[in-house]
Amino acid sequence: MSLLLIHGGLWQDEFGAEAFWGRTGVLAGLREHADVLAPDRPRRPGSWAVEAAWLAELVTTPMTVVAGSNGCSAAVRFAVLRPQLVERLVLAWPATAHDPEVDGFTRTALTELGATPVMVDELLGGETLRGVTDDELRALPMPVAVVPSVPDNPTHQRHTVDAVQALTGAVELDGCPEPPRPTFQPAGFVDSVVQFGLTRA
Repeated sequence: MSLLLIHGGLWQDEFGAEAFWGRTGVLAGLREHADVLAPDRPRRPGSWAVEAAWLAELVTTPMTVVAGSNGCSAAVRFAVLRPQLVERLVLAWPATAHDPEVDGFTRTALTELGATPVMVDELLGGETLRGVTDDELRALPMPVAVVPSVPDNPTHQRHTVDAVQALTGAVELDGCPEPPRPTFQPAGFVDSVVQFGLTRA
């Protein structure tokens, strides 16, 4: 069975797949159980639809998709675009949308990096998750799991996890700090992903 890992970050050059999944031990741990694809996301896309289209060109066979933080928006847009290619979906530490302080900081950062107002609105728009409507989350046909950030923080708030669960019927996996925080330990996260994403009854 195969896994696709979609890393977090939003126009942050330091948040590539190696920093998020590689150096934190997740990639090595999961490769003991499955074939794993962990690409770098497009560097500075103007919308989540751009990321979904890029993933649709990259992925040709059904996979379990594991996304972290802002990567959850890219993963859901991909799952909406190509549901037949997403066997199961793990939304880990989903980034909280519509928090005034977080959105204000992010809007400023994106603008300083060259994003136009239209791009910023596209990237920060949405409902429970950025770039995604609640109806789209509700309509996802594949099994979904969600991983809370423990402890939660302004960027990854508990109420976002609760809302994703309510909309998708997601299974809640064991929470942990999100990578690449120094307190993140890969073993428990890897075990949870393997149990949900790769184990079949």
